Amino acid sequence: MCGIAGYVGTRRIDDLAVATCLAALRQRGPDDDGVKRFAMAADRQVCLVNRRLRIIDLDARARQPFEYDGHWITYNGELYNYVELKRQLAVKGAAFRTSSDTEVLAAAIAVDGRGALDRCEGMWAFALYDERERSLLLCRDRFGEKPLYLYRDATGLYFASETRALRTLVGRAFPPNYQQLTRYLVNGYKSLYKSGETFLQDVTELPPGSWLQIDREGRETTGRYWTPSIAPDPDMRYGDAVTATRAHLEKAVSIRLRADVPLAFCLSGGVDSNAIAAIAKKTCGYDVHGFTVVDPDPRYNEDDLATLAARALGIRHTRLEVTRRHFLDDLREQVKYHDAPVATISYFVHWQLMQRIAEDGYRVSVSGTGADELFSGYYDHHLFYLAAIQDDGARLAEARREWETHIKPMVRNPFLSDPDRFVKTPLFRDHIYLDAEGFSAFLRKPWREPFAEQEYSKADSLRNRMLNEMFAESVPAILHEDDLNAMFYSIENRSPFLDRSLFEFAGSIPTRHLIQKGFAKAVLRDAVRDIVPAEIVDNRRKIGFNASINSLLDTGDAAVRDELLSDGPIFNLVRREAIATLLDQRELPNSQSKFLFYFINARLFLEQAA
Repeated sequence: MCGIAGYVGTRRIDDLAVATCLAALRQRGPDDDGVKRFAMAADRQVCLVNRRLRIIDLDARARQPFEYDGHWITYNGELYNYVELKRQLAVKGAAFRTSSDTEVLAAAIAVDGRGALDRCEGMWAFALYDERERSLLLCRDRFGEKPLYLYRDATGLYFASETRALRTLVGRAFPPNYQQLTRYLVNGYKSLYKSGETFLQDVTELPPGSWLQIDREGRETTGRYWTPSIAPDPDMRYGDAVTATRAHLEKAVSIRLRADVPLAFCLSGGVDSNAIAAIAKKTCGYDVHGFTVVDPDPRYNEDDLATLAARALGIRHTRLEVTRRHFLDDLREQVKYHDAPVATISYFVHWQLMQRIAEDGYRVSVSGTGADELFSGYYDHHLFYLAAIQDDGARLAEARREWETHIKPMVRNPFLSDPDRFVKTPLFRDHIYLDAEGFSAFLRKPWREPFAEQEYSKADSLRNRMLNEMFAESVPAILHEDDLNAMFYSIENRSPFLDRSLFEFAGSIPTRHLIQKGFAKAVLRDAVRDIVPAEIVDNRRKIGFNASINSLLDTGDAAVRDELLSDGPIFNLVRREAIATLLDQRELPNSQSKFLFYFINARLFLEQAA
């Protein structure tokens, strides 16, 4: 795991800019650094920058940029199946001088070109320069776990793991993107990855699952080495789905335990994180240490279930209690490092959890990101499920009764109280941008952007919704926060559910199997029922790593109110009186609580950009 940056073009990046870039990336890679320059053509330069966090092969021999047979790579990530790929490459005559996954990735591309990417399982963003071809290849992993920001000007292309590092190479700050900032305030974090924009003008990201190649003439070509798709098998039996899910998940977890440093586990009271911890402990024999966020707000408190799970699994367990101490100061520091507003309040809490994990000496954390999108986990999924099984009369009647009994009493979103919501209006999505019209009215100039989603699957609306969440809504925002929060503390974050084989198998499960007896993620629950406590497997309440803003901020404190309402560039965008009205309310509805958090982040972001 590392921080990378670089440039290709007609400009020569001076040594001071490179040194400043290395300093900006230090938290991503405190163990080592390296720079390599190439003359791509008479008028074209390549510069590769790397800061290394040692995870696999801790020896200096694996430092980057790393060379294999004339292929120089600067790489951020982990190639989890490097052991298997190394054997395959050795058969083809490849020789190795390290035990690092970096060398295996470079060798795979040297031997098989871009075609090797399809056989790679892992998370990555890399730049690879081929000295013979004099071409530069940029690439990003399938799910977008590792970031790669891009900026182009008349001289060439700049790239980096973080926008803070990107601007050191460019030599100037990037103005705020007010369109993206407004999108965040009105439509929330699920809208941020639909447009291709970022919070900074003219800065983009290389799309997940894709590559970009620049030749010696500066010509760019792009392509995809993987495109997500699903193919439900209508003949698959429920028991077979359960058995195969367990096997795929065990493999995904086992290869993600490969490291030369110890791993920590994010542990909530939900089935996702507990499935990973249980497999690591009971199947793989790993010495698991779980870390849990504890919020005093009963709506978000899973302390009892997480503690129960830790005891049942016989693992070490560390609890982190949420407090109001230094909230605004800490959030200000987080926004500064992110170079952007924080997506959700969950990821302010997650940032604190990463701090505790780092204090205990860990350099890798493992989380359950992606399970909801693979196996169905959100409250609206139940209603999409009811719409998907309309032709199965007996199952539909049973599923409606189960929803009425078990799910409806827990649902707070008013749009999700009608079991026929997506039967009557299949394209209804107002529940996702909840209260957007009201939030638009908080702005000085009302703004509206209708909800839109991609068509990933024609199978049914539930599967298409899950794929949109995976690749365009929830998971991209989560991964962005996961990466920055962890790297602030020089920690690598791993997500076993984001595994290509597991994804493709989950996509083959018939939709009718996904929800059973009122349980979302029914297949996953039954796949780990023998190793995860029944109290967790049979708990329908969804919380995850979350917290209430009231647990972090006393809006009744006069000093807090004065700070939030004081003059600042945010009030060129938002009406001050609207925020004053929010602060006057002692109990905010969930959506308004989220807006207040968005407002505070937007305020801090604009203050730092001024």
